[in-house]
Amino acid sequence: MLRALTHVISPRLSDCELTFIKREPIDWQLAESQHQAYCQMLRRLGLRVDRLTQNSQYPDACFVEDTAVVLDEIAILCCPGAPSRRPETALIAQALAPWRQVKTLRLPATLDGGDVLLVGKTLLVGESTRTNQLGIQALAELTAPFGYRVVMLKPQGSLHLKSVCTALDDQTLIVIPGCLEQGSLEKLNQEKFKLIETALNEDAAANVLRVGEMLCVQAGCPETLAQIQKLGYRTEVIDTRELAKAEGALTCLSLIFRTPD
Repeated sequence: MLRALTHVISPRLSDCELTFIKREPIDWQLAESQHQAYCQMLRRLGLRVDRLTQNSQYPDACFVEDTAVVLDEIAILCCPGAPSRRPETALIAQALAPWRQVKTLRLPATLDGGDVLLVGKTLLVGESTRTNQLGIQALAELTAPFGYRVVMLKPQGSLHLKSVCTALDDQTLIVIPGCLEQGSLEKLNQEKFKLIETALNEDAAANVLRVGEMLCVQAGCPETLAQIQKLGYRTEVIDTRELAKAEGALTCLSLIFRTPD
């Protein structure tokens, strides 16, 4: 079955790390309501949802994706680029231990899970303000024995790779125009990916959450949603825009992986 690890919204969410957007007031109750709806959506799609609580003292705790990369064979505990987020990983290691062998990245390597996009047996990894080349190299070394390849990309003007690029399927990516360096676009062309661009002023639609055959798309992006649906994909629309004020997106809010039960 598919299982999702999530974490409740911290009461300190307004103290979250911010890199590329200005701080503005966050309505905690609305953020919590949107997170509850997100978890309900995952349950409706057939996932077992485990909602953790023990990291509530950390403002960014709900963005669990950044703490680990979970593959079928192994889980890699990340060393987040933001020092304030590194204490979050102990709880995530504990939660993953029943299901995966857990390997741990350590400084000076840094890696955020939001920079890691799995497509088939390829890991597209963004070198960002949170993920460095040592982290990417360590990820490559840990996953190579299981047949994974790592392709390094460079996002521009964004927190993570998945802020600007996610997968609709293992051959098709959705991207924000101009948010990947030219060299990265050339790599994707060499890898024979088909690229779909988000509509104007709908950047949030670049972060699509794949759940089996379903694509979960951020609310408020009607043109991009219509484009995705026209291509024949099944879609769910979910609104987590209050959490976007904390530089969060749909994929950030869960770690999804397969377990025997």
